[in-house]
Amino acid sequence: MTTKKKTGAKTSSKKKSTPPRKATAKKAKTSAKKKASKKSTTAKKAAKKTAKKSAAKKKNTSKKSTAKKSTAKKATVKKAAKKATKAKAAETTKKKATAKKATAKKKTTAKSAAKAVEKPKPALKKAATVKASATASEIMLPEPTGAAALTTDELWQSYRKEANRSAGKPTPKLEELRNVLIERHYPLVRYIAERLLQTLPRSIELDDLISAGLFGLMDAIRGFDASRGIKFKTYCSTRIRGSILDQLRSQDWVPRLVRLKAGKIEKALQKLIGIYGREPTHAELAKQLEMEHGDLVNEIQNARAKTMFSLSEKWEDGDDDGSAEKVEILEDKQAVDPVAELNRSDLMGYITRSLTQKEKFIIERYYKDGHTMREIGELLSLTESRVCQIHSNVMGRLKNLLSLKEESLIV
Repeated sequence: MTTKKKTGAKTSSKKKSTPPRKATAKKAKTSAKKKASKKSTTAKKAAKKTAKKSAAKKKNTSKKSTAKKSTAKKATVKKAAKKATKAKAAETTKKKATAKKATAKKKTTAKSAAKAVEKPKPALKKAATVKASATASEIMLPEPTGAAALTTDELWQSYRKEANRSAGKPTPKLEELRNVLIERHYPLVRYIAERLLQTLPRSIELDDLISAGLFGLMDAIRGFDASRGIKFKTYCSTRIRGSILDQLRSQDWVPRLVRLKAGKIEKALQKLIGIYGREPTHAELAKQLEMEHGDLVNEIQNARAKTMFSLSEKWEDGDDDGSAEKVEILEDKQAVDPVAELNRSDLMGYITRSLTQKEKFIIERYYKDGHTMREIGELLSLTESRVCQIHSNVMGRLKNLLSLKEESLIV
C-alpha cells in the first residue's frame, strides 16, 4: 500500500511538471499558424493585385487593338468609296464623250445630206448669196467721204480758204463746208435751247428754239475770225443764245422796258419779303423803288402783261390723275349766276307782294321777261299809254317803300 502511494505521488509530481512545456509548444504553434496565415493573406492580396493589373493591361490592349481595327476598317471603306466615285466619274466622262461623238456624227451626216440636196440647185444658192450681200450692204453704214471725212480744224482751214477765194460769195463748196460745220455744232445748239426752255412757259416748244439757234450758228460761222485767238465754241454760244432771245422778244407783244420794270418790281418785292418776313405794303414797296404811290400802281398794272396760254394744256392742281383742261375751268361771264338769280327772284317777290295782280304782271313782264309796254298792253287788252301810266305809279310807290326800308335791305 505504501508503494502504490509512492508511485502515485511520483506520477502526480511528473504530471505536475509537464504542463508548462505543452503550453509553450501550443503558443509556438499558434504563432506559427498566425504567421503562416498572414503570409498567405499577403500572398493572396499580392496575387489579386497582380491579377487585376494584368486584367487591366489586357483590357487596354484589347481596346487599343479594337480601335486600330475600326480605323483600319474606316480607311478601307474610304478607299473603296473613292475608288467607286472615280469609277463613276470615268463612266460619266465616257458616256459624255460617246454622246458628243454621236451628235458630231449626226451633224456631219446632216451637213452632208444638205450639201447633197443643195448641189443640184446652184441657181438658188447664188440668189441666197446675192440676198445676203445685199442685206449686209444695207446694214453697213457708208463711210464718210469729202468734207464729212475731215476733222474740225481741217474743215475750218478749207472753209477759210474757200471763203477767201470766193470773196465771201456763196458757192456750192462753201455751202457744203458750212453745212458740215453746222452738223458738227448742232449738239451745242440743242444744249443751249434745252437750258433756256427750263425758264420759259410750256407753250414754247423746243424745236422753235433750236431753229432760232441754228440761225445764230450760221451767223457765227460767217462772222468768226480765228486770228483773234478766241475759240469758236465760246463765240458761237453767245450768238446762239442771243438769236434765241431775239426770236422770243419778237414774238412777245409786251415792250422790253415793261418787262425790265416788272423784273425790277419783282426783285424789290422778294427783297422786302426776306427782310420783313411778310408781303410788303404798297407804301414800303414804293419807298424801296423810290417811286410815288400812283406811279407804282400804274407800273404794277403795266407789268401784268397779257401772257399767251394754251387752253388745251392740263390744269396743274397737284393731282396726277386729273385730266381737266384749262378750257374746262375758265369762267363763262355770260352764264347766269345761280346765287344772283336767287337773290333777284327773292327781291322781286318782296317788292311785288303789296301790288295788285295787274301791277305785278306788268312789273314782272317788263323787268323779268323783257317785254315792251306795247306787248304788255296787248296781253292785258290795254293801251300802251295806260300800261305806262300804271308802271309809273307802281315805280313811285316802290321807291317810297324802299326808301323807308333801305337800312333793313341787303342787296
